[in-house]
Amino acid sequence: MKDFFVVILKLKIYTSLRVSIHKHISNPEQFKLQLLSWSQQFREIVFLDSNSYPQEYSSFDCLLAVDAFTSIKTDFQNAFEDLKQYQQTTKDWLFGYLSYDLKNDIEDLKSDNFDGLDFPDLFFFQPKKIFLLKGNELEIEYLFLCDDEVEDDFKEIVESESGSLGTKVESASSLEIQQRISKDLYVEKVTKMLEHIHKGDMYEGNFCMEFFAENATIYPFEKFQKLNEISKAPFSVFFKNNKQFLLSASPERYLKKVGDKIISQPIKGTSKRSADPSEDEKSKHFLENDPKERAENIMITDLVRNDLSHTAQKGSVEVEELCGIYSFLQVHQMISTITSKLDKQYSPVDVLRTTFPMGSMTGAPKISVMKIIENLEETKRGLYSGAIGYFNPEGDFDFNVVIRSILYNQENKYVSFSVGSAITSLSDPEKEYEECLLKAKAMHEVLQ
Repeated sequence: MKDFFVVILKLKIYTSLRVSIHKHISNPEQFKLQLLSWSQQFREIVFLDSNSYPQEYSSFDCLLAVDAFTSIKTDFQNAFEDLKQYQQTTKDWLFGYLSYDLKNDIEDLKSDNFDGLDFPDLFFFQPKKIFLLKGNELEIEYLFLCDDEVEDDFKEIVESESGSLGTKVESASSLEIQQRISKDLYVEKVTKMLEHIHKGDMYEGNFCMEFFAENATIYPFEKFQKLNEISKAPFSVFFKNNKQFLLSASPERYLKKVGDKIISQPIKGTSKRSADPSEDEKSKHFLENDPKERAENIMITDLVRNDLSHTAQKGSVEVEELCGIYSFLQVHQMISTITSKLDKQYSPVDVLRTTFPMGSMTGAPKISVMKIIENLEETKRGLYSGAIGYFNPEGDFDFNVVIRSILYNQENKYVSFSVGSAITSLSDPEKEYEECLLKAKAMHEVLQ
């Protein structure tokens, strides 16, 4: 399955010719809601929201891209090379995703598990209309073929009531959410992973399970608003490609490129929040000093160091922060930051290809683990544990890790979310199961 909608003649005319208009926004939080609401009329939407989370490597507070001028949709075969050609041809803003199953393009691997969502393995589009918000300053970038619509669009956005456009009244009926793997089967499968660890087949593996509902009718705009409100994650995403939706409250950055600097921030290590300040501090302190959680994080940090070295200038790979503790509304997380300087002989897409899938969602050694978890998991991961983000015209990029996310195929009426945890030699299957339920809490609450 390969579809290319790249109009080369039009690209030569338009891609380097965007109008750029700046506006001052007095109430950025209200404007973000109005912006997302207004976007619902379009076939293609990527809305990225940092939720004002304090982070060193943030470029924007919010981005919105809508209405494809050109796009690429493909299965895993030769996907990274196709994306590389598309990115180098357009030399413009591109927004889209890489699904986990692109691993099959990189290595001799396969994905034979059940897939209820049926998303393409890769999808990117060149938007006609882009909004970039930082603080109170908004930059609007439209292709010249539609730049006469800027002022009318802006007026429509700011005069709307936030949440009033493109929405429907939520149905009172609740979904019947099912669990693909029972607790007993989960324990059995994690025990098999421990056997692989003891035999030396792997050191650490991320094992995931799916929750799903069939014959499901949901209104993605409203569900995203609810998910975002209870999570306030720094890499939240509302994605739409016609009838396919991603509602993400991801706390994790996969990879960012700024000039020749590459930044990866894998998450490994989770503890729950508490309404009691004393208990919450204890949970945070426990995570910081837990030998199992630290071992998980350090192993993945080492894997990321190795992945980044494939495209790095010699001696440039560094660990800027090891096992830092960060707090979110639902959980505390352990995050490390690894950086490198890109060797000039490699392209932006080369960096993605040589580091994908991200180590935090696979394990170590990566290829061996991916084969093991493919055999034990019951569902094709697809976009879950893939990445979604953007390229800018200079070839810089920023991608999250698709976790804490709801996926919905409106045409199939199938809704899904998956969770996972890292299995090491110190893992207790019962505790890993409880960690999965903790991670599933927000999505479960939103869908129920």
